[in-house]
Amino acid sequence: MTSRQIGVNTWVWTSPLTDDSLRRLAPTIKDWGFDLVELPVENLGDWDPVAAAALLGDLGLGATVTLVMGAGSELVATDAATVRRTQDYLRGVIDAARTVGSPVIAGPAYASVGRTWRMDPGERRRCYGELAEHLAPVAEHGRAAGVTLAVEPLNRYETSLLNTVDQALEALAPLPDVGLLLDVYHMNIEETDVPAAIRRAGARIAHVQVCANDRGAPGADHLPWAQILAALDDAGYVGPLCIESFTAENATIATAASIWRPLAVTQDAIAVDGLAHLKELMPSS
Repeated sequence: MTSRQIGVNTWVWTSPLTDDSLRRLAPTIKDWGFDLVELPVENLGDWDPVAAAALLGDLGLGATVTLVMGAGSELVATDAATVRRTQDYLRGVIDAARTVGSPVIAGPAYASVGRTWRMDPGERRRCYGELAEHLAPVAEHGRAAGVTLAVEPLNRYETSLLNTVDQALEALAPLPDVGLLLDVYHMNIEETDVPAAIRRAGARIAHVQVCANDRGAPGADHLPWAQILAALDDAGYVGPLCIESFTAENATIATAASIWRPLAVTQDAIAVDGLAHLKELMPSS
């Protein structure tokens, strides 16, 4: 089984990420034994990419970057001004990723989280066409910056556009340079066979996020972690695994992620226990 870098998203503790909170969190994340920090960009300017790059570099930590599709961020079934504004935001996230050395920006780059609507097959095809058209210039900006856009299927309660690997592969077929973000939380809801879906995603996998089936620590759950990691090996994915969960302290993000109860004894335990479990499953590097 491949030995991989392991990261953790700062959403486990705080939202939105700021320069002060990153300075507080990053040394502890390093001390626990993580290889990288996942940095969410809720709004451009919440944190300074130059300062983050310096801080993480001094600590010997890598970075990955996640995009956020909040209210008003839309690339399909919307007006042209909204599309342009969303594209500009995504380009800004790519620029931040380039500065901190992240090879990807990852997230549901198609519609605001929580936006759902019924579509007949014809409308779905039209939306997939719009998505490919509107992501193309963003992906081009990423190529120029050396940053891959990784699009994330979400569960049925958070979107009605892309829920499964197969839907995402269909929608992104015209964009061979755009990858997939696979998040096992969503896959546990939407895929009938998670390892098989990972294998179908294959070379398209550009980033992977992990947590328990209830958003707690990987391993404190029913997910078949050994089989999931074996499927990632079979798919040829050699990138990191990033633990993503959320704090209940921010009402907006807690509501968006449906965090209604504690997911572990402490938020730190989500990170520390998840890291220990994943390391147990992988050979020593």
